[in-house]
Amino acid sequence: MVVVPLARGEYRSSESSFETREDGGESVNWIRYAAAGTLAASGALLVSGHRRIGLIAALSGAALALMDQQDAVINCWNRLPEFLDDLQGTLSKTQAAVEDISNQSQKLRQALGK
Repeated sequence: MVVVPLARGEYRSSESSFETREDGGESVNWIRYAAAGTLAASGALLVSGHRRIGLIAALSGAALALMDQQDAVINCWNRLPEFLDDLQGTLSKTQAAVEDISNQSQKLRQALGK
């Protein structure tokens, strides 16, 4: 499902342009409400035992939430290489520690004569 944002406005045929109207009040963020409602409905469906439709609703709600939080998604995407580098460094340190423990264990077994 694709959601296309539409601006409220009036089409003026003399200039062939679309002019948006400014409302006096604050705009309502309908995507946020739709995401929250979809996620709440998916939770109710999952609790009631409707797994497939609940998962579909949860995925739809997550997609709507990601559409609403585009700046956060862009920031996370831009920081992903840094996170992966940190994760790779941690994994290599863990691997070195496991190998060191394995070597120490082998030396201890040889010293005890087993």
